Amino acid sequence: MTYCCEEHVELALDEAVDELETAPQLEKLEAVENHPFSCGYCGKPAVYIVGNE
Repeated sequence: MTYCCEEHVELALDEAVDELETAPQLEKLEAVENHPFSCGYCGKPAVYIVGNE
């Protein structure tokens, strides 16, 4: 799974398709301010989770 911000969501989706060779799931995090996750690309607060679980 990859946590990402608005800016990097397309990049995360592309990488997930390349790695998994299937359509990934995209889930928007509910309360952005209340979680400790940051974007895996730039470190900003994460808005989405991209993965296959």
